[in-house]
Amino acid sequence: MAQHSLKILPEYFAAIKDGRKTFEIRDSSDRDFKVGDTVKLNQLLAGIYTWDWVVVRITYICDYQQKDNYVVFGFEVIKVRDLDE
Repeated sequence: MAQHSLKILPEYFAAIKDGRKTFEIRDSSDRDFKVGDTVKLNQLLAGIYTWDWVVVRITYICDYQQKDNYVVFGFEVIKVRDLDE
């Protein structure tokens, strides 16, 4: 199982942390996402990392009607680090 590290904007980070968002749409041209992989989503605010992050495990992948080299993956949250809490 691979580990990926990606950037995420604050509004999407908050939605994942709150449990409202359980999927990501990502360019896969430079990555080979697989079910079981973990993804660390690092919050980026105004081009600066906030040191807040969430780690998720991919549970489902689909590329149906996506742009070339894009996938949708469903996930479960493994761990959250939010320094504001």
